[in-house]
Order: sequence, then structure tokens, then C-alpha cells
Amino acid sequence: MTLPSHALSSPAMVDVAVIGGGPAGLMAAQRLAQSGLQVTVYDAMPSVGRKFLLAGRGGLNLTHSEPMASFVGRYGSQQAVVASWLQYFGAAEVQAWAKELGVETFVGTSGRVFPADMKAAPLLRAWLVTLRAAGVRFAMRHRWLGWDEAGAMRFAMPDGEIQVPARATVLALGGGSWARLGSDGAWVPLLQQAGIATVALEPANCGFDVRMLPAPGGETQPGWSPFFSSKFAGQPFKSVAIRFEGESGAVFARRGEFVATDTGVEGSLVYAVSALLREAVKTQGSATFLVDLLPDHSAERVLAEVRHPRGSRSLASHLKSRLGLEGIKAALLFEVLGKDGMQDAQRLAATIKAAPITVTATRPMDEAISTAGGVAFNALSHDLMCHARPGLFCAGEMLDWEAPTGGYLLTAALSSGVRAAQGAAHFLKG
Repeated sequence: MTLPSHALSSPAMVDVAVIGGGPAGLMAAQRLAQSGLQVTVYDAMPSVGRKFLLAGRGGLNLTHSEPMASFVGRYGSQQAVVASWLQYFGAAEVQAWAKELGVETFVGTSGRVFPADMKAAPLLRAWLVTLRAAGVRFAMRHRWLGWDEAGAMRFAMPDGEIQVPARATVLALGGGSWARLGSDGAWVPLLQQAGIATVALEPANCGFDVRMLPAPGGETQPGWSPFFSSKFAGQPFKSVAIRFEGESGAVFARRGEFVATDTGVEGSLVYAVSALLREAVKTQGSATFLVDLLPDHSAERVLAEVRHPRGSRSLASHLKSRLGLEGIKAALLFEVLGKDGMQDAQRLAATIKAAPITVTATRPMDEAISTAGGVAFNALSHDLMCHARPGLFCAGEMLDWEAPTGGYLLTAALSSGVRAAQGAAHFLKG
């Protein structure tokens, strides 16, 4: 979303500098401008909203329509903090904001809320028109380098470095995933040097590498077998259910689908349980979740069908005709049980209802949809101002929270931008 050339110059002094042109930063800029403050948005990239646009390529999921009690529960250990933001700007406000921009929304069958045309670009274009009309200025290709000795912000530009003083600053620099789009985590040491506590960034909503045990007493193998990965990498496990019990006793049990990769698993169901899996891998070295390949069938029915006489048919033909098991689902059974285990009806039926997949590592952070960790909340006031640096506010994914996909990430990012803007306005007018 390229901005016109007149929006690319940086003023010598600003009321509020918003550093980062993602959803949290743009929302903070909009609210600050509405309160009558002069706002300039700085971003290292040539245009704003790049991750926002890419995330919406398959259909922009704005928020979710579920009741607030369930909605807030999606934020795990930080749900109390995020709930304090959502009281100012929650799911209903997200839909109202989109409508103000001329974008109608609808609720899908899963409860997720989308723009009527499913696209991110028209919404971002309308948003930028609104921001410019409110007086927000944009300074692109400005990479934030911290502060100089006088407290002015330092920016690297293509033709050199500049210093810009600001009365208040909102940092909305994103997490550490999708670095090519601007979220590279380079801000972490800059804040640490300023005495602002951070929690190490980690992948969230991420894929995992697997380790398989193909037969009782057999050797574990890293990744899928060569046959499985060559034939089924990129294919989905559809209409399945995952169950996993975390160390704290939290139980994840949900239906949906996920995808096999060359080295492991990814996709919506895996992303939803990724926080629990990641923590188990960190403390135990691995985590095993169970896949119900036929969640609509009882264990008793599955066993009866497996034991049904098959005559001269092969086992593969028998499983396909009696239970509809074929392709990647049948291949997973062989991957887990091996040739001999497939002949044991009791074990085969049990594995159909609870096939174990052991993961041993998250995929690299830059492959993740989002990140956990970031600026620690004990380093911030309730309105997201840094205790160590009055006048500096933080918002968005760079804060220490995480959420599953499904509209929860974007809603909380926007909401945190509103909260940081309220704090900055109060600080300047206080």
C-alpha cells in the first residue's frame, strides 16, 4: 500500500511519534489524531500494513463473534490484561470500525467475522484515506535505532540518519516473525538497553517437527519416513480431532484439520494447541498429541469394523470400504504402527481413535504466524507506558501476550493500540 510522495517526509518535531505501521500502530495513530494531537507514523518499510495484507490474502479474519467470556479465554495466562483492553475496543467495536470505513462484515459458519469481500486491501486503503484526512503524516523507510543522548529518536534512512524529538512515542513494532515484512524483533536490545524488561520472543501459531516411532521397541526416527514425506507432505488431515493434555493439566480437545509438512505438522488445529505443545517441548524435550482420525465413529464401532471379515481383500481396501480410511490417514496408521502392528486389530482400532504424533521442536520463529514474549507487563503501567521511560508506550504483538488465529490476534492488536493511544493522550494532556 504505497503512500504518496508528500507523505514521506519527516517533520522536525511531533506531538506523538507512532513507530510501526501495522494494525496496532495505525489504530493508535487514528485515536491520537482524533484527540487533536499531531501524529506521525514511522515505518522501516516502503509502505504500511504489509503483514496485515499478507495475513488477509486467504480471507481477512477481523475478529470473532463468540461471547466475551469465551473470547477473553483465548488469551491464556494474559487474559486479564487483554480483557482490560477489550473493554474499550472489543469484537463489536472492530465491526463498527470497519463499517465506519465503508466495509461491511459478515459472520461465517465458524463464528469468525470477515469483510464482505474477504479482502484486506480495500479496508487498508479506506483506513489510510481516513488517517490522512485526520492529519496523520507518514514517514516511510525510517528504521528506528533508539534514542540519542538528548532523548530524540534516531532513524536510519536511505540517505543517512536523522534525529526527531517527540513529546510522546508509541512503539508498535510487531513481534519476531515474518521479518521480511518488517517484524524482525530488532527492537528487543534497544529496549533492554533502556532498562525495559522483555520476555524472550518465541514462535506462536507455529508448526512443529515430528519424531515418529514406527513399531513397538523400534528406533525413533526424526521426521516422517521418506515414503510419507515424499507422498503426503502438503496434504491435510481433514475432519479429525486433536487431544493434548498440558503440564498444568490444561486439556486441549478440538475438531478441525491440520497439514503434514516435509518435517512435521502445521495448520489451524496445530496452531490452536501450539502454546501448550511449545511449553511441553521446552520443559520435557518433546510432546505427544493424539489424533482421532474418525471423530464421528465410536471406539466400539471402529473395532467392530476393523474385525469384520475381509476375505480376500487387502487391509487397505478393507479400511477404505468399511471406514473410509485412505490416503494420508491410512498412511499415518502405517507410520505409527508399522507393517506388523497393522495386523493387530485391537491396536489398529485404538490407533485410529488415538494416533500419537510426537513433536520435538517448533519450526523457526520467522515461519510462525505470530510470536509469544515481548515487553513484560510488569515494565508497563496499566495504560501501557514504560515505567523506565515516561512518555514511551508500547502496543501490539511486541507485548508479552499471544492468541490463536481466528480474529483474536488482530482484535487484541487493535485494542492495544487504542489503549496506548488513550495513555499517550492522557500523558500529554495530563
